[in-house]
Amino acid sequence: MNSSEGCNTRRTIVRPFLSIVAAMLGVAAMSTATAASDRYDISYVWSQSLPGVQNYRDRVAGVLGPVVTRSLKVVAEGDLFGLVYVRRGDRAGATWVAKVHTGLLQSRGLESASPVRSQDWAVLGNSDDRQESLASVSSPLDLEAAVEDYIRRMRREGKIKDDERTAWSVYDFTSGEKLVSINEDEQFEAASMVKLFIVAAFFCKVEKEELIYGNKSRRQMELAIQHSNNAATNWMLRNIGGPKAADRILKREFPGIFRDTRIVEYIPRDGRTYRNKASPHDYSRFLFALWKDEIHGAKEIKRLMALPGPDRIHTGVASIPKSARVYNKTGSTAHVCGDVGILIAKGPDGKRYPYTMIGIIEKEQRARNYTTWIHSRGAVIRNVSGIIYKGIVKRHDIY
Repeated sequence: MNSSEGCNTRRTIVRPFLSIVAAMLGVAAMSTATAASDRYDISYVWSQSLPGVQNYRDRVAGVLGPVVTRSLKVVAEGDLFGLVYVRRGDRAGATWVAKVHTGLLQSRGLESASPVRSQDWAVLGNSDDRQESLASVSSPLDLEAAVEDYIRRMRREGKIKDDERTAWSVYDFTSGEKLVSINEDEQFEAASMVKLFIVAAFFCKVEKEELIYGNKSRRQMELAIQHSNNAATNWMLRNIGGPKAADRILKREFPGIFRDTRIVEYIPRDGRTYRNKASPHDYSRFLFALWKDEIHGAKEIKRLMALPGPDRIHTGVASIPKSARVYNKTGSTAHVCGDVGILIAKGPDGKRYPYTMIGIIEKEQRARNYTTWIHSRGAVIRNVSGIIYKGIVKRHDIY
């Protein structure tokens, strides 16, 4: 949720205007004879943080005014909490209202609004309702179904577009089970996530004493993994012998891991690396082998991945405590938003429960507003990661 500051003058203009619009629309909605299954409300945000949604409601109410606020409800659905304007109008009217609200909200730094099919919302009212809801929305054991349900909801609300495909992979090291496998064997643009593979190829040559891992190469790797520095990545590629050499080395040394990987280009100066490809399953196999120290340089690669830096699977996920540890690498272009990593849940007895968390969203057409798109899709990945963490906690009785 973005922070925003607005002047008092603008606020006094916006509230009365929208109150009038909302009142007119409300009357129209009540007077329209619409079948229950064809009624629509307006959705503003979905999150795993109930306090976050409650606070967001106050900010939205401050923009949209008292008429809308009376029907602005905090609801629970599955593993998430949402903010919904219970309007129950036709689809065309809901689409128009959502567009008006989006303009007003985004002018104040808030998220867009979306029409959503009406349903019997589980509305959270008093504190008892909230506690009961919190107790009832623990993650289901069928995590793949939970992820699929969430992604379908995001598509219905327009938070994931028709030209976007997603992939999710979760492997529980403790139980030895694949918990989520959605589009896992499809190739996706690798973006900066490929840098993990390039580091692994470099260590293959170190293992054969064809390269030296010293102060300079250590610094280049830290820049590439911790800070996603493209020049440092290209330095490694040049020393390996180029992209095709890196691809060839990985497939020769680890044919069972790199089945769908294709490294064919250096990272361009503008960062628009679209031709390197990999499947989520390749990332999953790589991370498992890395955890088992079956990759050359595994301990050092894990150290690099654990250095403080950006991630979309731990930081900002309300349900994941700070005590959880993360090893990861993000990837971001105008086509791809992703994160691949290992998360470690920690029990009260100190026992560790590691698992892979891989989430990738790829857009066919370049995002018009890169920053907005990356921010919103990163939020989707964080919400999925929260769903997975809660499932891991429930599976292993970690409380």
